Amino acid sequence: MSNEPVVLLHGFYHGAWAWTDVIAELAGRGRTAVAVDMAAHGLHAASPASAARRPFDPVAYATEPSPVSGVGLDAAADLLVTQLDSVGKGKPVCVVAHSMGGAVLTRAAERQPGLVAHMVYLAAYMPASNTPCLGYPALPEGRDNRFMQLLVGDPAAIGALRIDHRSPDPEAQSAIREAFYGDVEPSRAAAATALLSCDAPLAMVAESTTLTEQGWGSIPRTYVVCTKDRTIPAGLQRLFITQADTAFPTNPTTVVELPTAHSAFLSAPARVADVIADRAPATW
Repeated sequence: MSNEPVVLLHGFYHGAWAWTDVIAELAGRGRTAVAVDMAAHGLHAASPASAARRPFDPVAYATEPSPVSGVGLDAAADLLVTQLDSVGKGKPVCVVAHSMGGAVLTRAAERQPGLVAHMVYLAAYMPASNTPCLGYPALPEGRDNRFMQLLVGDPAAIGALRIDHRSPDPEAQSAIREAFYGDVEPSRAAAATALLSCDAPLAMVAESTTLTEQGWGSIPRTYVVCTKDRTIPAGLQRLFITQADTAFPTNPTTVVELPTAHSAFLSAPARVADVIADRAPATW
């Protein structure tokens, strides 16, 4: 049996490590999956010097410019296109994106639709044409998100959406768990929190992508709505679907719902793998 590879792209603050359990589940289903790091994340991450300085200075941490401030959607899409080309050896592959990884997938797929066989958005940003992700949390569908309260400092001044995931304050740790890991076992949530990076480039959420029927609009897509999500509320996820289907009615979104919080790759990896396997069937 052989199968086309699946490429897994994480969201802000995370890394390829986030998909470990899903990769194992996919292997058990006979699917080959490769997790990649997003630009400015994982092995490409960089932190402000104040993050490591002791004693810790919260004022310096909240005001120091981000070393990844210049990384926008172009750079992130360039990296993803290179990764897709390498994994698929020039042939189209199924790509799964989580959270802000969705905006990067959208830009890369619009640029190089021939490299993407199917797009799976897992509780991910799937922004409409010429619409920056930055505006969505303020919409009625997104206002009850628990993510924006995690931000430290002025994003416009430091060039990043910065969080303090190393804070010893129990309330700060609880807020991170509620936003990202609401249904993840506490010790696993704590381990994941410790692996996060602190800066996500503001440019990635401030920029937008022009979508076309020949590009992004031509690729089959599935949206996995995580109904208990507190970072991208379910109402906002459904808005993405409505906007996409309105813009490209001849290529409607396939919708799957999971009763999970934001990080279903940790809380329900088997169910996530089932969804992916259905979209990337093995071939004999």
